[in-house]
Amino acid sequence: MREMTVRQREVLGFIRMFTERHGAPPTVREIGEHFGFTARAAFDHLRALERKGMLQRRISDRRVSRTLVLTRPAPARKPAVRDIPVMGRIAAGTPRHAEQALEESIPVAAEWLQGKGEDLFALRVRGDSMIDAHIMDGDLVLVRRQEAAQPGDIVAALLDSEATVKRFARSGEAIVLKPEHPTMKPIVIEPGRRDFRILGKVMGLFRGV
Repeated sequence: MREMTVRQREVLGFIRMFTERHGAPPTVREIGEHFGFTARAAFDHLRALERKGMLQRRISDRRVSRTLVLTRPAPARKPAVRDIPVMGRIAAGTPRHAEQALEESIPVAAEWLQGKGEDLFALRVRGDSMIDAHIMDGDLVLVRRQEAAQPGDIVAALLDSEATVKRFARSGEAIVLKPEHPTMKPIVIEPGRRDFRILGKVMGLFRGV
């Protein structure tokens, strides 16, 4: 369907309003009088609307006259949306306990997600240790559940039953959780430490949600 001109939209709107008010569509003459058209100009607009699928003209049963019938284009398909659970808060500073209770959910367009999104959750950030990575206090980070990470990934991690979000790095055999803040020190995880695990990789964030 081709796009209508401004005048064609006005004509279509008048036909719709007239039909709702009077129970029948206007005649070509009434359309012309309303807009100051000649009958020929009004007829040309009607033919254009018919070609674009906005109108149909049919012959009535009892008298040989043309009747305008408004058509409605198929409604635009709504994008698929998936609700992502918000699982409490996570610190972007020193690690702290991550509240595990489900707070809410946020709708995310399915086309933005890899797969169906079942492995995704969101956490509310508190603190400013990741401010140079543009992750600010109050943001929601979108996390994909996984137990491993590559250097450079931003991760949500659990350390001594407390959670934090940091940049993942390695130093020899040790894991380093690096803040993105000029005055804060990294957290070094020595090999074999049992109270550490990665919750997932940060895939994106929502600001002002």
